[in-house]
Amino acid sequence: MFIRSTIVFFFLCMSSAVYALPEINTWATDNGIKVLHVNSPELPMIDIALTFDAGSARDNELAGLSSMTHGLLDKGTGKLDADDVASRFEDVGAQFSANVDLDRSSVTLRSLTDDEFFNDALTMFIKVVSNPSFPERDFDREKKRLLIALEDSDQRPSDIVGRKFSELLYQQHPYAQPRSGTKESANKITLKDIKQFHKNYFVATNSILAIVGDVSQKQAKVIANKISASIPTGNAQERIKAAKPSVETKQHVDFPSQQSHVRMGQIGIERGNPDYFNLYVGNHILGGGGFTSRLVKEVRSKRGLSYSVYSYFLPYEQSGPFMLGLQTRSDQVTEAIQVCNEVLAEFIENGPTQEELTLSKQNIMNGFPLRVDSNRDILGYLSLIGYYDLPLTYLNDFNSNIEKVTLEDVKQAFRKHLDLDTFVTVVVGSEQKPEEDA
Repeated sequence: MFIRSTIVFFFLCMSSAVYALPEINTWATDNGIKVLHVNSPELPMIDIALTFDAGSARDNELAGLSSMTHGLLDKGTGKLDADDVASRFEDVGAQFSANVDLDRSSVTLRSLTDDEFFNDALTMFIKVVSNPSFPERDFDREKKRLLIALEDSDQRPSDIVGRKFSELLYQQHPYAQPRSGTKESANKITLKDIKQFHKNYFVATNSILAIVGDVSQKQAKVIANKISASIPTGNAQERIKAAKPSVETKQHVDFPSQQSHVRMGQIGIERGNPDYFNLYVGNHILGGGGFTSRLVKEVRSKRGLSYSVYSYFLPYEQSGPFMLGLQTRSDQVTEAIQVCNEVLAEFIENGPTQEELTLSKQNIMNGFPLRVDSNRDILGYLSLIGYYDLPLTYLNDFNSNIEKVTLEDVKQAFRKHLDLDTFVTVVVGSEQKPEEDA
């Protein structure tokens, strides 16, 4: 008891620590790109992220189209081929990257702010994003690489369980499709599809620009205008349709492995949901807080059924998933799932204890400064805030929103948003199978 009291006292003391959060400047360019900027003068560096409403949910019938398009951006522009583009970035010490999630895609640039390096880096960034040449040779190579990667993915139970879970959870919704696509969809994608996707989605009304680094707002506006001038205005995309509630489903995928991979969950919440912080804190206690979470205590510590077990909500523009995952010996799958269901049911019914709530809130609040301690962290948050139209005070309000969460808030939120009768359960492994739906 003394030790617990000491820990709580330590956390309470730590929560009063003062740390500086960045001031966010925002404006729109002439052709409609929303810009968010943070001046961070500690290092002579700049990070830029241009985010488009061009995630894998926009793939339509060609799963993997967005990922392949973004993977080909730096393979050529104008008369420059992939080697030339790579050399131009390397010559000035700049880094270019592109990534895709369900809703968004982002192309990023990291560079020194010295004009000698930054001007060339920005010029190349603009050319690659706005005028990629999509060489046929690189398209063919990328397609072969993707097919090999997908073939390899089919041999990974962790990948299989993720794909099957999304497929059963979202059914016909765009979120059901795997980001990297399938072997069937990859074979259907043509170079014409890539060029059309770029034309449709790489437009100003479909984008958010985030700038973090050793540049003033005046300098950031000059940079934003240069980028904006290269991007056509275009048309904003319609919102992704809402996801239907999940339907209880149990499925086993036979796979010759000693360990079975288990994924359980249901449709969760959308980004900006008013219960976000209540569920965030509650899930930290349930399965997001590592060794102190209830799932870890019950599944790992008390019964030794799994090395790790976790849960989390993943909000998107439309309702994202609530997921629980673990690996266990195949002959322990039934017991592990039963224990997880019991922990979930008890938590939904009764919520956390006051001690659990206090410790989790302090743990989250004390760890928050580490989540915004680099320019890349802040850049990610700016893109998130801009894309999902979250309050500009999101970062400043984060800890106070956590601190406000009460026991009753967590109980009500979990009762409102989780229902075990709608859970999808997927097991990938061998031997014992869970009871499957007829």
